[in-house]
Amino acid sequence: MVAEEPDIRDRLCLLTFSASEIIVNGERKEVLGTVLIQVPRYPAYRYGDVLNVTGKLETPEPFDNFDYKSYLERQGIYSVIYYPGVELLGQGEGLKPLQWIYSLRERLSTSLARALPEPQGSLAQGILLGLRSNIPDSLNQAFSRTGTAHILAISGLNISIVIAILLSLGILVFGRQRSIYIWLALGVIWLYTLLAGMNPPVIRAAIMGSLFLIAEYLGRQGSAIIALAFAAAVMVGIQPQLLWSVSFQLSFLAMAGLIFFYPYFQTWGRKGVARLFKNREKIVPTASIITDGFASTLAAIVAVGPLIAYNFGVVSLVGPPATFFSLPALPVIIVTSALVAFVGLFALLAAQILGWLAWLFLSYFLLVVRGFDALPYSSFQVATISTWHIWGYYVILAGVIAFLNYRNQLADFSSRLTSGIKKAAQGIPKPRLGFSMKWLIPPLLVVAILVWSVALTMPDDKLHVSFLDVGQGDAILIQTPNGQDILIDGGPAPQKINLELSKKLPFWDRTIDLVVCTHSQADHITGLVEVLQRYKVKQVLEPGVSYNSSIYQEWCNLVEEKQIKRDKAQAGQEIDLGNGFKLEVLNPPASLWEGTSDDVDNNGVVLRLSWGKVSFLFTADIREEVEFALIGQRANLKSTVLKVSHHGSKTSTTSQFLAAVAPEVAVISVGEDNPFGHPSTEVLERLIDRLGEDNVYRTDEDGTIEFITDGAKLWVKADS
Repeated sequence: MVAEEPDIRDRLCLLTFSASEIIVNGERKEVLGTVLIQVPRYPAYRYGDVLNVTGKLETPEPFDNFDYKSYLERQGIYSVIYYPGVELLGQGEGLKPLQWIYSLRERLSTSLARALPEPQGSLAQGILLGLRSNIPDSLNQAFSRTGTAHILAISGLNISIVIAILLSLGILVFGRQRSIYIWLALGVIWLYTLLAGMNPPVIRAAIMGSLFLIAEYLGRQGSAIIALAFAAAVMVGIQPQLLWSVSFQLSFLAMAGLIFFYPYFQTWGRKGVARLFKNREKIVPTASIITDGFASTLAAIVAVGPLIAYNFGVVSLVGPPATFFSLPALPVIIVTSALVAFVGLFALLAAQILGWLAWLFLSYFLLVVRGFDALPYSSFQVATISTWHIWGYYVILAGVIAFLNYRNQLADFSSRLTSGIKKAAQGIPKPRLGFSMKWLIPPLLVVAILVWSVALTMPDDKLHVSFLDVGQGDAILIQTPNGQDILIDGGPAPQKINLELSKKLPFWDRTIDLVVCTHSQADHITGLVEVLQRYKVKQVLEPGVSYNSSIYQEWCNLVEEKQIKRDKAQAGQEIDLGNGFKLEVLNPPASLWEGTSDDVDNNGVVLRLSWGKVSFLFTADIREEVEFALIGQRANLKSTVLKVSHHGSKTSTTSQFLAAVAPEVAVISVGEDNPFGHPSTEVLERLIDRLGEDNVYRTDEDGTIEFITDGAKLWVKADS
């Protein structure tokens, strides 16, 4: 039986044939396995056709320095038959869903071919359906030399780019509420996979892409690599030869690049866009989508570049710019090509009219590729890359990632883990296995990643207070030695809070014990809405001030919908966290402030956390009138660390208040290049004069700032 969709080339067709019995010299035997059959393009065969094939089984021979035999073996194929005699015995014996999918693809391909001229038609088939066999060789070579072939191949690299574009477009259109943008991307990716034929490389890429999106939905982007490694191990366990498949390696590494590097590249790109179009806010969203696509491409290229050079012997010097100029057309090409293909099933004339739009963007794409290909020294051939070069590159890359994420912890844990393993290994005899040790690599890799992740994220015996870098807003995470997690505010951007929480919370911890909304303005509450959606929150504490905004209404609806315990903050409350930890509420009063310069700010929840000799004062956005009121009430203000009120605005942090708090360290939660001019020069000078420049931290300059204490000593760790 023809076991897969036929691979139709220009003049021939390749059939993956699943044999059920074989006749040799008149002797009939039942067999199990597949063979690759090369037949003329016509007559056409389809998936599910039952054939009687008469020919000579041959071992695949290498050609053009390509190990064709090993390539087929990785697909479970060990024999080929060239131009045999074929007799059609039956049809429609395959799985019905696959028959429907392959039939639909064939009809869609025909619609595109009818509506579009060449090479635009074959290019649309390649991008939308993954059918690349009709693309001219010269054009294929141009894509290869310009480093843009990944845009055609529906693989991990291609899927990662499509995901980035879909996420950016979804956020632009729908926003981040209720994660519509993630579900949209997930649905489109699997629809895309369906249209691409559900072949193994595409399914693998879609699975890996889906894991990334699920991690995005759960707010655990930093843990996505664990799920990715687990999925890869399962795939390899089912089909061991898959480990040596180039498409599998490219899919895995491209998605790993998206997980590890895309957030950094995206952040840098968006900062560049914001600076470049500082006075043109309407351009920023569109420009950000383009830079997001470029960031995803660059992240994938960093991850797979050496592997491409090793396997295909080509290094493109124009890949990033060629991709940069090509990517804006990609989503339009996909959408318009899909419209042409589906409309063509019912109305050819309408499809041809729609095809004009598709043709325009396809022609632009071709113009870019051919233009860069025409440049001198756009690419060069390599033939001397060894496996040691590849391993060396990825070892260095892994070292860079580990260094960025776990600088100090990595060094400490590595030494302890190494000595422990050596001691444990001395008493273990070497096993005598009846199979190759190489099959142990994938499961051991998964176990190693899990062990490292668990060990590095286990609670220690210290209190951790992290002032998260979420831009122009507040977000503070408290992690107690008891394993309790308390989040004070969530900042203005769901993506930022998700990323920052992913860095600080263990991957297995999906619960936040207490969420404090100090007040209901967007720079404090927006991220909390996403937190409620993605985490199990046991209790919320808020000032109870009504506020007319859609984001606050969404917060209220979610709290009610999820039946979260909701308490109103009031001065005098104390929350006993156990083992000497105490969280005191200093503001708002029982009778809320009215008639002040800003009632919402002044009724913000002020908290004081203490353990032993170390204490923290979290002042929300209160203004000077409340500061003076707290001093007059003889509130317990004295604290080791002060969270400066209102992002360092001149409306707060008076000299008298600083004298009452007597802090040793101050932290300003503030966004880089914010439009409000925060922090105020006056407040900054006041803090520096009292505490010294080295004891004043800012999230816009220092990134996330983490304080670690054992109740007696205090350590500070900043991202910068």
